Amino acid sequence: MNAMYQAGVVPGMSYVIFDHSQQEKAVVGKAQLVPKNEDLRDGMLYDLASLTKVVATTPVIAWLMQKHELRMDDPVQKYLPEIQNREVTIRHLLTHTAAIEGYIPHRNELAASDLIHALLTQEHIGHNLGLNIAYTDIGYVYLGLIAQRITGQPIQQLAQKLVIEHLGLEDEMTFHPDKQRAVPTEVNSARGGLIRGTVHDPKAAILGPQCGSAGLFASIDGLTKYGRLLIEDHLDGLLSEDTLQMMFIDQTPLSGLHNRAFGWKLLHSHADDHHTMIFHPGFTGTFMILDRQADAGLVFLSNRVHPTAANEAFLDWRARIIAAYLMDKDA
Repeated sequence: MNAMYQAGVVPGMSYVIFDHSQQEKAVVGKAQLVPKNEDLRDGMLYDLASLTKVVATTPVIAWLMQKHELRMDDPVQKYLPEIQNREVTIRHLLTHTAAIEGYIPHRNELAASDLIHALLTQEHIGHNLGLNIAYTDIGYVYLGLIAQRITGQPIQQLAQKLVIEHLGLEDEMTFHPDKQRAVPTEVNSARGGLIRGTVHDPKAAILGPQCGSAGLFASIDGLTKYGRLLIEDHLDGLLSEDTLQMMFIDQTPLSGLHNRAFGWKLLHSHADDHHTMIFHPGFTGTFMILDRQADAGLVFLSNRVHPTAANEAFLDWRARIIAAYLMDKDA
């Protein structure tokens, strides 16, 4: 991680490596390079991007399952009748096996209600339903809308109440960050210049509280607390043991092992038992690995999209960091 920062791949970074009671934390570099330099400060809030899927939306869906408000293999059409497919299920959405396809012209210029209508009617379920994994944001937008149809509340409001406030993380995790405390992301002329304090993902910016795929901001301490509470205390009792196990076991409808659990991607320990860990990234330069069996994890936050999202080098470095973590932790 330090080598990646020294190579200039990210302006700055915050990370925590923890193992039981031991913890190493670092906050280094810049929060912003343009239009002016600004040092990264401990406690700043990062746009988590797709980590929102597993930190906010997944536990809400899990809670609804525990309340018997929906089931893993319910048809999506039961809750979203606009979807013209009777075979696609909640499981497909959670494991990215729904084969969602389609194109919406001028998508980023639509109003929220028009975008939701387009997502439900112009996207469709392809021929590869249940046959392979194709990661997409839209499945989690659908999950957020399903939660809203069941409860009458937008997904982000549900996550705020059920997850963030339940865990006492209101100061460290939010959908509405203070602009000066937020780490800037891209400089984007179509969005009026520097994006700071508003979500980077354009769909999420339009959908606002109805978006289940992105929109959450968190500090390094807040996300670390969340990770520890997930693997050590069932999110302070929010989730049952059976529900939590669903996040550590392959849940795909495909034959064989495909390393997609309830929301999370599965990694495998290099230890003799090859036990599973859970992993999820975010487009903005964030990711998290959690090892429940070893009570350990790696939480990494950066704004690799600043000043431009054209930063493919980060992806190679991220893969190297993950490999190094897995090898070193089990050495």
